[in-house]
Amino acid sequence: MAESALTPLRLAQLRRFAARFALREPEALSWELLHRALIHPSWSAQEGGEDNDRLEFLGDEILRLLAAEFLYRADPELTVGEMTAVRSVLVSDVALTGLAESYGLEEFLVVGRSASGDERGRITRLADGFEAVIGAMYLSTGDLGLIRPWLLPQLARLAAAVMADPTRGNHKSALQELTQKLAAGELPEYRLVDPGPPFRYEVWAMGRLWGSGEGASKKLAQQRAARGAYAALRSAFDTALQ
Repeated sequence: MAESALTPLRLAQLRRFAARFALREPEALSWELLHRALIHPSWSAQEGGEDNDRLEFLGDEILRLLAAEFLYRADPELTVGEMTAVRSVLVSDVALTGLAESYGLEEFLVVGRSASGDERGRITRLADGFEAVIGAMYLSTGDLGLIRPWLLPQLARLAAAVMADPTRGNHKSALQELTQKLAAGELPEYRLVDPGPPFRYEVWAMGRLWGSGEGASKKLAQQRAARGAYAALRSAFDTALQ
């Protein structure tokens, strides 16, 4: 769909959305590609036409490359394992959903009836849409010129928060290591107490409840439960861990 084929209303929406990225060369952006990046597969399944699936695939690879490059340059002391752990958080659906929300992506995302009321799939929809926007920006120019200026500061902000967190953003992994250390190899147990959505989990270890968490997905709920449990265990066994 060329720019001339976009309705005036849709074109105005796309221009308003693009303005939020403060692009240095906004005229280089393809409105057709940006429009496609904001069409969820549920819409194409309902109405036909193209969707953002392929752009999401491309954007995912670009994001992983930029995150890896950023971490490589940001701190020469980081090991490969540490870079891998931090990158996994930077490119996670949860992190991308936060970025999508900060730019108001959901307001412009076109979804079909099957997805419009699906809160369980919201995180994936927004994360995929955000990656598709990155893909659209890349294809507009064939390089990273439209992406680096706004994405790198976001990666720096997220990376700083992750690096300041002793769990490196992966609370389940950190909790598992902690319970194994405290209880001779014991693993935490996640109990689903509300099938949701939203889902709710409790975390038990050593015969006690240590934390609970709620989220739109089971994965998010478990991470939030693990975060609370990790903090509670660290506090309870602070002397033993020193």
